Amino acid sequence: QVQLVESGGGLVQAGGSLRLSCAVSGRTFSNSDMGWFRQAPGKEREFVAAIRWSGSPTVYADSVKGRFSISRDNGKNTVYLQMNSLKPEDTAVYYCAAKHGASAPSTMTRGEVYRDWGQGTQVTVSS
Repeated sequence: QVQLVESGGGLVQAGGSLRLSCAVSGRTFSNSDMGWFRQAPGKEREFVAAIRWSGSPTVYADSVKGRFSISRDNGKNTVYLQMNSLKPEDTAVYYCAAKHGASAPSTMTRGEVYRDWGQGTQVTVSS
């Protein structure tokens, strides 16, 4: 059984930083593309960032480019999302997701291609 467990969310002031982690078990992490998505209250889920199983390329939503950084440690079966210069509009539940195999960067932004999802971690940015 595949499990994705996110951690690292919390309350932070605007301009602050958080690092989210997603630990994966029950599947071959090293050949899985990984993505981060978020959903704010009353809004649809949106893509945030993704990373190829090999670590490159990485893909970002325009809204987070230059502020967020996705990385992975295949030895620890963990993917990270470093979030800097946080804004109130970054407030959302953040989900990590896994898909088998490699996809084109444009495909990595689509939630429907990811098979396995975590339970989410809340990020709240106060103004």
